[in-house]
Amino acid sequence: MSTTPERPTAPEPVSTGSGPVIHPEHHTPRRYEVRHRTTYTYEEYVTDSFGRALLRPRETEQQRVIEHDVEVSPQPHILTEHVDHFGNHSSFYEVRTPHTVLEVHKRSVLEVEWPAPDLQRLDAWTVAEAAEAVGAGEGIDRVEAAQYLLPSSLVDIEPEVIAYSAGILPPDRPLGSALAALYAHIYRDFTYAKGTTSVKTTLPELLEGRRGVCQDFAHLAVGCLRAVGIPGRYVSGYIETRPAPGQTKLEGSDASHAWAAAMSPDGDWIDLDPTNNHFADSRYVTTGWGRDFRDVSPIKGVVFSDGGSSTLEVGVDVIRLGEGDPREGRAAGGPVAQ
Repeated sequence: MSTTPERPTAPEPVSTGSGPVIHPEHHTPRRYEVRHRTTYTYEEYVTDSFGRALLRPRETEQQRVIEHDVEVSPQPHILTEHVDHFGNHSSFYEVRTPHTVLEVHKRSVLEVEWPAPDLQRLDAWTVAEAAEAVGAGEGIDRVEAAQYLLPSSLVDIEPEVIAYSAGILPPDRPLGSALAALYAHIYRDFTYAKGTTSVKTTLPELLEGRRGVCQDFAHLAVGCLRAVGIPGRYVSGYIETRPAPGQTKLEGSDASHAWAAAMSPDGDWIDLDPTNNHFADSRYVTTGWGRDFRDVSPIKGVVFSDGGSSTLEVGVDVIRLGEGDPREGRAAGGPVAQ
């Protein structure tokens, strides 16, 4: 069953001198195997299950999909895949065999290499200049920019969000420094606490309670960006976790992860993780992105059953190939991230 560790101390300092610390070793090429198993167990027989899932990782400038396969049990009567509005690979399955257990298992092998963000280039714009350039729409996809500027169902730009963003993203702040400040402030201001929020939690509720999980912090970062006129999108995927020195990693102990991305005036996207206090790097695997969590929910669906209860178990493994299997205690310790 998936477990979410307590949030660790920052894996790197927020800043030293002129800006955030960039660790070159986190931007080297890696190959990962990702396994994600979702198991639904029902009290009574289910006669029909219908589901939509984001299972296949995206091909991006930072990652290439080498292998990918999906298994659904019982054998589905229909299993199809299409590319959705946001460019994500969306799968649809229909199981008509009566069952008390439904299992969806995916396995992917990917090559990943994230370059370090060019903060000097980003600092050539202030926050206000970046918003003005995006608004002018030259050299960028205006439709893409617009859909990530507008409020969405889970990222409503309420006065509380505008007020919080104003202190982090003032108009005259250089853009690169502002993005680093955004993830650092959310990391500092909020406590990682599983079970304190839900997919229905609003940003004003999050700002009042100051407790949440990665999807909440990603939503807040996206809301802050949109509040100052910079397109922000919600990104779903995984992050490699490593056990503490001398510890072994439990099978299935990783979890899905979420972070935010900001569009620069030249149309590039800069991914940042307020849950773990740094820019995204080669430890990150991207499954999909959208306006908020609802666009990229890993699995959602409908079942028909006379029973009233069910249980859900999720097991995730993100294994760096060629480095030894941390579940067997052969890997060196490193940052633990949720």
